[in-house]
Amino acid sequence: MRVAVVDIGTNSTRLLVAEVADDGAVQELARRSQVTRLGHGVDASGRLDDAAIGRVFAVLADYRACIDELGATRTMAVLTSAVRDASNGPQFAARVRDDYGLDARTLAGEQEAQLTFLGATSARPDDGDETLVVIDIGGGSTEFVIGAGRHARFFTSTQAGVVRMSERHIAHDPPTAPELEAIAADTRSVYDAALPAAEREGVSAAVAVAGTATSLAAIDQQLDPYDPDRVEGYRLTGATVQTLLGRLAAMSDAERREVAGLQPDRAPTIVAGAVLLGEAMRAFGLDTVTVSEHDILRGGALQLAGRA
Repeated sequence: MRVAVVDIGTNSTRLLVAEVADDGAVQELARRSQVTRLGHGVDASGRLDDAAIGRVFAVLADYRACIDELGATRTMAVLTSAVRDASNGPQFAARVRDDYGLDARTLAGEQEAQLTFLGATSARPDDGDETLVVIDIGGGSTEFVIGAGRHARFFTSTQAGVVRMSERHIAHDPPTAPELEAIAADTRSVYDAALPAAEREGVSAAVAVAGTATSLAAIDQQLDPYDPDRVEGYRLTGATVQTLLGRLAAMSDAERREVAGLQPDRAPTIVAGAVLLGEAMRAFGLDTVTVSEHDILRGGALQLAGRA
């Protein structure tokens, strides 16, 4: 079955068109990503900004053309943190549905977590004995999903994302040491409150998905152009994350835009992202995280094709 999934996130709008076989094998036909920053200002105003909405709709027009060209028979648009938090989120979702013909779904945290866990574990061996955490750092929130095999047992959606933390704490370019410390302290407090000690115990591995983790993996390998095959399964150590954080935080925004492996539009938020990932690893006492390209897009594709 040929399906298309659009992920309209706080920081980026992404597309996956794929052929899903009866055994659940996924053949990617198109994958695209554009930084649209839909969540710009939502933390302060509680509303989606008109300019941000316009950026998303311009990208959706291109994605709709790609979907039609490739002949996807089922479509879905998943709307996450920014739309959930915004007072005008329902109106935005209605326009996505009516103007672009996409089955727009504003996901509750539990739904987002289940799809992310399904996508992140879909290509891993089904080892029911290994308890792992999937870390999904987004623009407005970070989701943690804990489970074994293909089954999630615990999830939490925290109000700590790269756009939210950047807007809340960074006022200088490059950011100052106190600003970085403020992001870390705020993030640590949010994570610690959301992750019960009983749920952290027994977690032996972590999979990190979404733009922060994939960008750091690409930067560490100096990938230019970006190569998803070299990012999938790449292992980042805690020491590497801290080294990359120090390097990126010492640069101006303009300098970060020239870094090999980093999509230029992610330059304003990658520093906060590195802090959030480092704090996530600290929360679980893990020194290594496996980066995966397989996330909510793949989970959504499997669900659309009835392979969830």
